[in-house]
Amino acid sequence: MRWLVGWGNVASGPSLAQGGALQPVGAQLIWGGPDPLWAVGDWRPDEVRVVHADGAARLAVLGCCGASDDALRTGLLAARGGALRHLTAWPGSYTAVAQIGRRLTIAGDLAGARPVFYTPWEGGTAYATAALPLADLIEAQLDIGHLAALLACPDSPEAIGDGTPYQGVRRVPPGHALVLRGGSATDGFDRDGRAHGRDGPGSHGPGGYEAGGPYGAAHRADGAYGAAYGDGPYRDAGYGTRHAGSRGAQRNGSRGGSRDVIGYEPTASLAVAAPQLDPGQAVEGVREALIEAVRVRLAAPRHAPEAEGPGLDPGPVPGMGPAERRAARGAPAAGVGADLSGGSASGTLALLAAGLPGVPGTPLGHGTEAGERLLAVTFNDLATVAGRVREAELERARVIAANPRLHHVVVAAGAEVLPYAALDRGPLTDEPGPALVSAERHRRRLSAGSADHLVGHGARQVLDAHPARLADLLLDRRRRHLLRPATALARADGPSAHSFFVPFTVYRAARKLARTPYREGVEAVASKLLDRRFAEADGAESDGVGGAVGASLAALAWCRPGPAARWLTGEALAEVSVRLETAAARPVLLRRPGERRADAALARHAADHRVFEQAAEIRSQRLHAPFLDNQVVRACRALPEALRVQPGARASVLRAVLAGAGIRDLPAGWGTPSHASHTVAARAGLRHAIDDLIALFDAPLLADAGLVEARVVRKALRAAADGERVPLDGIAELVSTEVWLRRLLARRGTCWTGSAAPRQRAVAGGVVPRPSL
Repeated sequence: MRWLVGWGNVASGPSLAQGGALQPVGAQLIWGGPDPLWAVGDWRPDEVRVVHADGAARLAVLGCCGASDDALRTGLLAARGGALRHLTAWPGSYTAVAQIGRRLTIAGDLAGARPVFYTPWEGGTAYATAALPLADLIEAQLDIGHLAALLACPDSPEAIGDGTPYQGVRRVPPGHALVLRGGSATDGFDRDGRAHGRDGPGSHGPGGYEAGGPYGAAHRADGAYGAAYGDGPYRDAGYGTRHAGSRGAQRNGSRGGSRDVIGYEPTASLAVAAPQLDPGQAVEGVREALIEAVRVRLAAPRHAPEAEGPGLDPGPVPGMGPAERRAARGAPAAGVGADLSGGSASGTLALLAAGLPGVPGTPLGHGTEAGERLLAVTFNDLATVAGRVREAELERARVIAANPRLHHVVVAAGAEVLPYAALDRGPLTDEPGPALVSAERHRRRLSAGSADHLVGHGARQVLDAHPARLADLLLDRRRRHLLRPATALARADGPSAHSFFVPFTVYRAARKLARTPYREGVEAVASKLLDRRFAEADGAESDGVGGAVGASLAALAWCRPGPAARWLTGEALAEVSVRLETAAARPVLLRRPGERRADAALARHAADHRVFEQAAEIRSQRLHAPFLDNQVVRACRALPEALRVQPGARASVLRAVLAGAGIRDLPAGWGTPSHASHTVAARAGLRHAIDDLIALFDAPLLADAGLVEARVVRKALRAAADGERVPLDGIAELVSTEVWLRRLLARRGTCWTGSAAPRQRAVAGGVVPRPSL
């Protein structure tokens, strides 16, 4: 696991940083002084870049960034004038930290795959891209209320807020930046957060706020993003942070400084619809952004896996070649590779990476076929009906792999890598996530991949239309665009007695959501939690309709309970209900329900992807998810809603992307969505590991924390293993949270070293405290 960590405006900063009394374990110092910054973990040399401008300004970019040094300096000067969005406008996936005098700016990404965390410390603020180091720094205890919210409403920011599983450690919401200012207000901002037009070239030159600059009149020097965000401050009920209006942002005073959380992305008003691009122009923007994201990965320096000592290769093994022996050791191949599951997202990335100019292998020929072909990895599950569940996807992958620039590798595995296998081993992740139950499965597939491996995670969230967007169409008076998605839903579950009435039912639910105020909608979910009404919330039966139609109708809401909520105790649900009612009572930025729900779903998926990266991490391997890059997310958000809600919109957009790159011959059935294989594998894994799971919940830590009753969970596990209709996603969330708690309490050591290091690690004493409800 890799992260960066630093602090600003601390009272004892110079002695701690310069004297070396406190520093992260295994860190490399990026810059010192009173506001130090470290990079922790196995960062590659090209992944850590630092540029300077005007002596007192410097910028560190960590990750895969496609900007040149000159572009980084231009962005630094723009950020000096207050244009924080410039720090997130380069292709790639990275974290930017800008220091201008005593002002520090740490920009998070739009999706949340590169989060930023912070906590008050020593009179200032410590920040990091991982929550666990900060929890160790302040010796934090578990936040049981946050774990309850994560299980009860995982994709509802109203319940989760800006918290983390550690008390006192907060998360910067996606699309926001953390700004730490020293006691002096001479760094381009006055005392109420307004940007000075006279402070440096970033205010008046390219990238500034004048009418001739790239931001035009929307971003003027009379307030940081004042015109774009409104005349005054407002509070987002989901995150509890104050955005940057003409009076500045959320300000938490400290000795000699302040801490602000500022939104850098313009937000459309609910009253006036934002101008929408022409569909062809919007799709062209997605194509350019996605091609550039893949090109950045191809243009990066190639890295061969590090050797771990002599005698690594056991030599000739009957039936195994060098590639098989390497995969058995868990080491990636050199060069660039990609998933090739037969789906549209992974297939698009594999074809783009194979077809774009560049060499997927290494200049010295260490890649596949002397660095001329892209390594495409397909996983074949032999434990579920002899692998026949995914026959169609495997056939599509085989047809795609006929491309001469692709080297196809099929990874076959049996019951040993089913979900819920090998839960007794694995790394400690920063947070819990469903990926923990399938980490061994992912690790087997990724170990056959390359040092730089492309995955299609996030495509569904950024391209597909959330069902709540149907209400957005009604708010914009575009009723005719509801006809095609409603008709497609009527055909999704096959012919039935309700098929004829489905379009009317969908229209009625969308109209109800469009007319429901935000506060009323959130309070309704709080009431459902107290009354334990979960059937219609998860789509089991909504308006008398189940299946895909019921799930879509249930999603037409401001927020809803998660699949694991039904197994929580009444006390835990009551606490989450209080969180929702408190969030509903706050002033909120009015946004369309579809936009808000889609952003929340993307943030939840990005957080799960981050857990997936850490849980399935292979040494010397980097996982790249171009669909979660800032530029790709922005381009996908520009797609008109009328285009998004059309059936097969994601496949058609990706077809256009490939056609623009000269790739038009795609296999039959390409773009057909399929979730059946994941459901079958999850249920097979439950049946195979049911005895271990029952033993896991004999005396669960979740029960010690007052979140569940062990008897109820064991009953649900047996029902799921027997094939009863039980939400499998909820089972995965419960099991992964229990496994994460056990790994957290079993850990040894701390993230910090030195004479001033904390004497205790996070969750000190190894006891899970009961929540005070």
